Amino acid sequence: MSAQSPHVKHVRQVLLWPLRLMPPEGAERAHPRPWELLAADSPWREVTSAQDASAAFQERYYTEFVSFLPYVQRFLFGAGQRRIFRRKDIAQVRVTTQPGAPPCVLEVHNLCLHFFFDVDIVLLVLEVGTGDLPFDAAQDLLYRFGRAYPAGWDDEGNALHCMHGVEWLDVEGRTLARSDAQERQAFIDQVVRHQTPRIASHWRYLLEPMAPDAPGAAAALRYRQVEYYRMPMMAYLAVERPGELQAQHFAALGTMAGTLAAPAAASAASAGEPARMQADGVDRRFFYDRFWCNAGAAPYTRYICSGYALVVVGDADSQFFCCKERGVLSQFRHQHFLLFMIAHLQKASLLMFSDRLAEALTQLQVADADSVRAFKRRIRYAFEAFLRFTHRYWFTEVSDQQQIRALFRMCGQHLDLERAYAEVKTRVADMNGYLEADSLRRQANTVVRLTVVTIFGMIGTITTGFLGMNLLGEADAPMSRRLWLFIVVFGVTTTLTVYTMAKSKRLSDFLDALSDERLSVWTKIKSLAAVWKP
Repeated sequence: MSAQSPHVKHVRQVLLWPLRLMPPEGAERAHPRPWELLAADSPWREVTSAQDASAAFQERYYTEFVSFLPYVQRFLFGAGQRRIFRRKDIAQVRVTTQPGAPPCVLEVHNLCLHFFFDVDIVLLVLEVGTGDLPFDAAQDLLYRFGRAYPAGWDDEGNALHCMHGVEWLDVEGRTLARSDAQERQAFIDQVVRHQTPRIASHWRYLLEPMAPDAPGAAAALRYRQVEYYRMPMMAYLAVERPGELQAQHFAALGTMAGTLAAPAAASAASAGEPARMQADGVDRRFFYDRFWCNAGAAPYTRYICSGYALVVVGDADSQFFCCKERGVLSQFRHQHFLLFMIAHLQKASLLMFSDRLAEALTQLQVADADSVRAFKRRIRYAFEAFLRFTHRYWFTEVSDQQQIRALFRMCGQHLDLERAYAEVKTRVADMNGYLEADSLRRQANTVVRLTVVTIFGMIGTITTGFLGMNLLGEADAPMSRRLWLFIVVFGVTTTLTVYTMAKSKRLSDFLDALSDERLSVWTKIKSLAAVWKP
């Protein structure tokens, strides 16, 4: 096989799709433990480490555990922080990349839902793999798979930039569900009528019993997109003679990985920062080349990281690179997957918080007292949830191992996580500051009103109580008469107090005018008369 046409002996793709869980109809927040809403007859079953007691699993689990810092270990492996549900009824997926192309069958190695305590985010994780593909076919496969819906259609009605056909197959090869990407009008109608995209049917089937958030949706668990329709993905390519790969091959992988659209690259370009290029023409900001040499257990291993994608390319003839238990493939599926998952959990959570604040402002009706109270509850809940997210899930470092630390930093930089976190933190703080200022304003108004009532009530109190004077000597009157007088005085006093409270704002303005020595007497009289103006 020539260098211009490399051959891929094995390819793996891991799709990681973050989705926002929506609150039930009429509720202001999602269920605190959404996994409890999965129906007992659903295909999803919870995964526990006790289900696999094999020696190989225990060693892999140990290696995975010790790769991370203690606070990350508590998040990833601690009880109650993360719940994983897996379905095993789907064994394969048959895909057709383009019209007329031969179908390709991919093995489904993993299909999970990851729920997180106290964060309204669920991650769909799908791992597929196949072997013996030309490089161009493998790249096209990685590029087209993992699209939530078509980007558009060509003149012949074929969906663009996504698989032409997708079919989920069970263990016996029977079709369970297939894509509807070619049904152009259905996707268009969904956007025109409801201003929400239509999720392709094969992805909707995968997520059942959860359902897309749409008007009239009755599912207990409803989800909404928070990121781009192209799902974040990881890819593993075992290539024959990777040292002979040319710059155009890595450029193709870089384009497939979305490096041309990475936020860090865009910001660097806008700032006039020169791209740091190697001699072979690749941008070093997106490449981790510590093992790109003809030495070590896995020679010529290169990582491409754009934030939205993490791709590893290595030698198919290297036993360590292809090892599922201790080699690069094992690291790719476990340690590297976890760091990639953490980065995208953080990204999705920050986008979710931003959506919450925007929705709270959209639903606010200042003239409606109930709407104002609901707005305050939403903002306070968002502030509390953001604090819990910060202390549970916000990490800037996850490991002291050089490779994991470097890849996580690359993911965070290209996803622009720190800027997004600072922006959301500022917005949440501004909202909370507004609530505190509004609360202080209301307290100040209450104090002013009570002060006005006290001042005007003091006049009558001092007048009637001067020298212990009683205007009416009814101390020796019969009980019935005293009771009647008490009721009358109580009613009159209450009426005067309520009336004074109703006029307290204008009376406060009159007191301010009365205390201002610069105003004339006539101006002060007009201020008093203004108390009773309509």
